[in-house]
Amino acid sequence: MELPAHQVCYRVLESRDARFDGLLFVGVSSTGVYCRPICPARTPKFKHCRFFPSAAAAQEAGFRPCLRCRPEIAPDFASWRGTANTVSRALIAEGALDGRGSNVEMLAARVGVGERQLRRLFLRHLGASPISVAQTRRVLFAKQLIHDTRMSMADVARASGFGNLRRFNEVFRGLFHLPPGALRRKKSNETGEKGIELRLSYRPPYDWDAILNFLETRAIPGVEIVKDGCYLRTIELNGASGSIAVTHVSQKQCLEFNILFPKVEALPVIVARLRRLFDLGADIETINRHLSADPALAPLVSKSPGLRAPGGWDGFEIAVRAVLGQQITVAAARRLAGRLVELHGRPVPKAFRLLPAVSIAFPDARRLASTSSLGLAMPASRISTLKRLSEAAVNNPNLFCSLGGIQRTLVALKSIRGVGEWTAQYIALRAVREPDAFPVTDLGLLRAAAAIHGARITPAALLKQAESWQPWRAYAAQHLWAAGAKQDEGHHAVYER
Repeated sequence: MELPAHQVCYRVLESRDARFDGLLFVGVSSTGVYCRPICPARTPKFKHCRFFPSAAAAQEAGFRPCLRCRPEIAPDFASWRGTANTVSRALIAEGALDGRGSNVEMLAARVGVGERQLRRLFLRHLGASPISVAQTRRVLFAKQLIHDTRMSMADVARASGFGNLRRFNEVFRGLFHLPPGALRRKKSNETGEKGIELRLSYRPPYDWDAILNFLETRAIPGVEIVKDGCYLRTIELNGASGSIAVTHVSQKQCLEFNILFPKVEALPVIVARLRRLFDLGADIETINRHLSADPALAPLVSKSPGLRAPGGWDGFEIAVRAVLGQQITVAAARRLAGRLVELHGRPVPKAFRLLPAVSIAFPDARRLASTSSLGLAMPASRISTLKRLSEAAVNNPNLFCSLGGIQRTLVALKSIRGVGEWTAQYIALRAVREPDAFPVTDLGLLRAAAAIHGARITPAALLKQAESWQPWRAYAAQHLWAAGAKQDEGHHAVYER
């Protein structure tokens, strides 16, 4: 991301413009602190300000995080969206550079670019190296846990990827000139049986009602539920299982997560997945401005400016839902998914359930690949596709990771027999989080497009029109689906599995 001119950045700081929160940070040479542009502190003099595209760049330049505006809770970096470094950041967030012999060369190999190219991408978009970005994220996540929870310092160190408590203490003393415990608020959210509470910010507008309705319509019994404006579901990682609950705090422009999980080391992975599930990193203003350039799409964007493209908790789960939903209604696909969970899901330990009705983890790929019979009443060809999908996911752990762009993703998915263009595009959109994925043959999309044009439209014609929507076709699809659902929910058959 290239920052605007220094004078423009300073005007943003003077006006406390929230639209730039997370997109730039200011380092103040007179205090040695870096802040968000919305910091309530007195505006520093122009000559004392340096502007950075990321917290990592500011920290690498020798500045320490502000204790008032808390850079660790700034909205996620939208500059990652739609570039090759989107992948890099997702991998870093899940611990790809947190010890265990990992290094930038290995990360570059996973992403599918050279090490030098990866470093250039990081410097170009974030002003810092991959290692610096990973280290800064680790420190800021630890600071958030200290500030917002009652976790022990040993657990905070483990959860944020530090090798040991001694190293954790050294880093914090070196950065803040204070021991970690001095950063803890006197009144913090309690932890224990009720889980760990964290808040993740977004850039408004954010259509929480649309997200909630989307998830409720597709909620798998036993796995997820929407109740009293809250979304709850079970989660599973590396054999351990737990639960999460999500609510919207509109006044603070954030989502509040209650995480109940047996392994604190998994917190960075859980948080990264939740960001993708709820599309918290979208630069929605930029996306809306781009899509509104099309006169046919502009009215839809205007009616729903906060509409996001929901992801999924687990890539394999989303892929299974897509296959289950081929050529049937959303309700029928939901029933099949419920039956699959009933037969092959694993119960979550009672100590890690937030609600009795949400008690079963969705079966993982290894479990479905090894079973002799899925036991589902559906065509044999589709059952075979599920088996092949499960085996492919076991053999390739990166199957649902974006490793080189959408075309490479689609080729890998369509190499699985039974996964066609629509299914691959849908998986790319929700599971892989490709912002330009576009399942053009979807009947819901075609019907909605026909409605706004006043005439029937072919997939080829829609694909041609969608060229101007790139690289945000997934969001255009979301607007079309939403419009189609409002027009005729009864016919919304093959939209979203």
